[in-house]
Amino acid sequence: MPATDYQGSSAALTNIGRSLLSMRRDQVHAMESPNDGSAASHEAELESFQRQVADRFHDLASVSPDELLSLDWVRKLLNVFLCCQEEFRVILFNNRAQAMKPPMDRLIADFDERSVKALDVCNAIRDGIEQIRQWQKLLEIVLCALGDSNVNNTNSSGNSNSYQRSLGEGQFRRAKKALTDLAIGMLDDKDSGQSLAHRNRSFGRNNNSGSHSKDHLHRSLGHFRSLSWSVSRSWSAARQLQAIGNNLAAPRGNEVVATNGLAIPVYTMGNVLLFVMWALVAAIPCQDRGLQVHFYAPRQFSWAAPILALHEKIMEESKKRDRKNACGLLREIYQMEKCTRLLGELTDSVQFPLSEEKEGEVRQRMRELGQVCDAMKEGLEPLEKQVREVFHRIVRSRTEGLDSTKS
Repeated sequence: MPATDYQGSSAALTNIGRSLLSMRRDQVHAMESPNDGSAASHEAELESFQRQVADRFHDLASVSPDELLSLDWVRKLLNVFLCCQEEFRVILFNNRAQAMKPPMDRLIADFDERSVKALDVCNAIRDGIEQIRQWQKLLEIVLCALGDSNVNNTNSSGNSNSYQRSLGEGQFRRAKKALTDLAIGMLDDKDSGQSLAHRNRSFGRNNNSGSHSKDHLHRSLGHFRSLSWSVSRSWSAARQLQAIGNNLAAPRGNEVVATNGLAIPVYTMGNVLLFVMWALVAAIPCQDRGLQVHFYAPRQFSWAAPILALHEKIMEESKKRDRKNACGLLREIYQMEKCTRLLGELTDSVQFPLSEEKEGEVRQRMRELGQVCDAMKEGLEPLEKQVREVFHRIVRSRTEGLDSTKS
């Protein structure tokens, strides 16, 4: 959104820094809240929402560089969205009579339209999580081939001895094939999004392939559970984010007054929605990723500074030399790429019989890879559940809004 979108309303919102609703207090001091019967308690509710949003994003922005964009951080981000969305829903419910009057009805309709567009982003992120799972399965093949597992041997006396298995050429060949498949799968170019969409649809929707091919896909990749989630082949994450942020402008003074202050939480939640969807696209592989979405929010809003700071940090991360062509900025994806690249270089350089030094180096790399796999196992399923919860929460909120207009 260009900065000029806000210029017409900047003068009217000069006092937002002291109190987001000070203009309304000055002009409609005697106006009562629709439900509470108290303008003061109504203002307190709205200002509390602003403060809660600011505090939550400040916590997200305060993490160390190693925590930013990790699976744990992305889950915290989604939890922040769910909390904000629930509080926003309560505000609209408490003021449902006002919400059905113009211009509030138009503002809510605009927000609902943005929310519906966010559903497709959730679908694409779900596909991306499943893609990471397929990479994880290839990592598990490498771990199985070269992992630091112990072999138990029971002698004739019944005593059990444990020893490390030796690493042979066959195991390295198997590991190298999996590493090659993984490297190909993680290549990010202009056609990668299209190929991802094609792969997703081929798991159950493409009936032109032979039965042998379908059986092989079923065995090697398991049940692909996102058939009902997959977006179309022409879908673009970059275009969808632009659509969500289109015409997202701060409310003018007359809108603040006319809506009894409710225009401000609608604008706030629109920015929260846009940032969360943008951060998901930045972190998780999906079709036609694009991060060039212009964020602008007046810094008088208490939540603007932490959101803009997070946007800047993530953009800086995306511009790093080793992240420019990444298929996703998720910290665990970066660790996976780093480990597999080093391991690939190592497996290419080994000679047999394997020296003790090389074997020790391989086992060290495998321990690092095992840690990445463990992090994936622990974090992907909870993340997927949260993405699904965000999806259903948006749908439920939209349904409640439609029902309220009929009553």
